[in-house]
Amino acid sequence: MSDMKWYVLKAISGQENKVKNYIENEIHRLGMDSYVTQVVIPMEKVIQIRNGKKVPKEKPYYPGYLMVEANLIGEVPHVIKNIPGVISFLSLTKGGDPVPMRKSEVNKMLGRMDELSEFATDVEIPFTVGENVKVVDGPFNGFNGTIEKILEDKKKIEVSVLIFGRKTPMELSFMQVEKV
Repeated sequence: MSDMKWYVLKAISGQENKVKNYIENEIHRLGMDSYVTQVVIPMEKVIQIRNGKKVPKEKPYYPGYLMVEANLIGEVPHVIKNIPGVISFLSLTKGGDPVPMRKSEVNKMLGRMDELSEFATDVEIPFTVGENVKVVDGPFNGFNGTIEKILEDKKKIEVSVLIFGRKTPMELSFMQVEKV
C-alpha cells in the first residue's frame, strides 16, 4: 500500500516490548492489520559483562520510542494512542498530527537494525525442543520454562513458562534464556 508511512511513537521507557505486543494484538483484534503493517523497536547490540562472561544483549536504540509503519486513517491513530504505555505520536506541535519519518531516516534506522541482525545471523541454535531453560532477561527473569518451538527465521524460541500455575507460551530470543 502506497499510503504506508513510518511514524515514531513515544512510549513509557522500559515498556517498549509490552507496548509493541499490545499494539500488534489490538490491531489484529480489530482487523486493522492492513493499516498497521509493522511495529519496530530499533535495537542495538551491547555486550554486558555478567559473572565475568561477555553477554551480548539487545537494548532499545532510542529508549521510549517505537516505529510504526501505518496508514493512519480513520480510527487507526486513535486506537494506537489508546494503547497502554503509549504516550503520543511524534508530531511538530503538541497534540498535532503525527509526522511521518523521511524515507532516508527510515532506511538508516532499518539499515542499522539489519547490520546488527547480520551480526547475529550466524548464531548456532544452541537449544532443542523439549529442553528446560531458565529465563535470564526480561520481565520473566528467573522463571523456568520448556522450549516448545524453535523459530529459526526469527532467531527466537517459544518457551512455555509456568506463571501462577498456568503454562504461558512466550517468544524469547536465544540471549534471553540459558540451559537449566
